[in-house]
Amino acid sequence: MGDLPAVTGPQLVALLSKDGWTQHGQRTHGVAMVKSGSNPAIIPAKNKPLPEGTLGAILGPKQTGLGKAGLRALIDKHSLK
Repeated sequence: MGDLPAVTGPQLVALLSKDGWTQHGQRTHGVAMVKSGSNPAIIPAKNKPLPEGTLGAILGPKQTGLGKAGLRALIDKHSLK
């Protein structure tokens, strides 16, 4: 996604956890993450970098609503491990 580094599912789960999201159970394709008043975001549990389309859907308004700028801010604040 342009200027963003490659992010794996577990890395994204860790970043969202630091931002106040909580794990809300395991789903067929990954981990459900929720934050008060939001729809659940399903994060694939694979250790490979997330494809651009998948990451875009997770960052979009139907899941986290963070957008690229929000993800960049989380990476800058908490670093990507």
